[in-house]
Amino acid sequence: MANGVGGAVVSTGAQQSASTKHGVILLLAAIMPPMAIISLVPVLPLLLQEFSAVKGSEFLVPIAMTVPALCVALFSPVAGWISDSVGRKNFLLLALLVYAAIGVLPYFLTDLIHIIWARVGLGVAEAVIMTLASALIGDYFKGKERERWIGLQFATVSLSAIVLIALGGILGEVLGSRGPFLLYLLALPVALLVAVVLFEPDQASHEDTHSNAALPLGKIFPLLLTTLFVGIAFYTVIVNLGAILGLSADVSPGQIGAIGAGSNLGVAVGTILFRRFPGASGAMLVLVGLSLSSIGYFGAGFSASLWMTAGSIVIACLGFGVLLPTMLTWMLQVLPINVRGRGTGLWTGVFFFGQFVAPILTAALQSQLGGLAMVLLLFGALCAAGVVLAGLRLKGSAALLSQ
Repeated sequence: MANGVGGAVVSTGAQQSASTKHGVILLLAAIMPPMAIISLVPVLPLLLQEFSAVKGSEFLVPIAMTVPALCVALFSPVAGWISDSVGRKNFLLLALLVYAAIGVLPYFLTDLIHIIWARVGLGVAEAVIMTLASALIGDYFKGKERERWIGLQFATVSLSAIVLIALGGILGEVLGSRGPFLLYLLALPVALLVAVVLFEPDQASHEDTHSNAALPLGKIFPLLLTTLFVGIAFYTVIVNLGAILGLSADVSPGQIGAIGAGSNLGVAVGTILFRRFPGASGAMLVLVGLSLSSIGYFGAGFSASLWMTAGSIVIACLGFGVLLPTMLTWMLQVLPINVRGRGTGLWTGVFFFGQFVAPILTAALQSQLGGLAMVLLLFGALCAAGVVLAGLRLKGSAALLSQ
């Protein structure tokens, strides 16, 4: 039997309860998957130069950087399904150890194909880490505490991107193109904390009376579709940041970096706004997030100055900062604990698939619509259409956030 105390899950059998230290460890674990790509951004030119003699390197090097995201998209549902059967804590611990061991391998490897295969293995480990970090937040916490930790998860990942890019640049300057791969060893102290502090959640949770409940596909399918759109829209801004800024002015790498930091701060502030609507329904939060994103997209598409473009991007990222924790909170609310790993894995996979497909879709749309500005206006219109749909769902919508 389990009881709720202060928003945490308490297992009376094991006399264990989740507290701040458990939440912080899960936040640290959630940083690991984004780090796999973010830390390499500063050394991408160096890697392209290093492997310039390899046939097809102009495609293979970017693939080496981004293939973990595809692996997360493909393997997160599998990771969630396994965790529902074998448990979460030890599975997360194993994934962190594999992440560190395989992540650092490219520092020593000299063959580009071998590096790509190592990155594939890293992506599989990331799928487990990302899925279980979110699932355990759902297992450990409920109500306001769950909402708080989900918001903090996205805020932490966004803010850590600023630090990780800087660290990747420093290691690249000091140790060359392979320096940032050493950052993956940071997973080892996180693994130690997981082993010592975390506990396996009680499947007989106080909030789930049906331990054999099936995956509620009818409820989660619309949420997964919305998450896919949000993922594509979000990463269209992030991946194409330099090109979007270049529509209105010539920009330097320093300017791109500074505005990129501002966009990450925008996401973090959005996650704070997310929790400023007590008692709000999911439809209301989606309406708010998509409204901000639509304004941002239209502003960037019509902009004639760098600062208007930069401000528009920050506004769009504010919207995404509201949308991302909204969608994950909504998923966790409707998932029974015995299938929470599977459901969270599906959510993670769909979101990362949006990350993977965003640059491909943007490139295809540019050729069809006549330029990047038209793509931005299209996404602005799609977000506006989402606002209308969310508005139609407002009446009678149940509260998502706690009072």
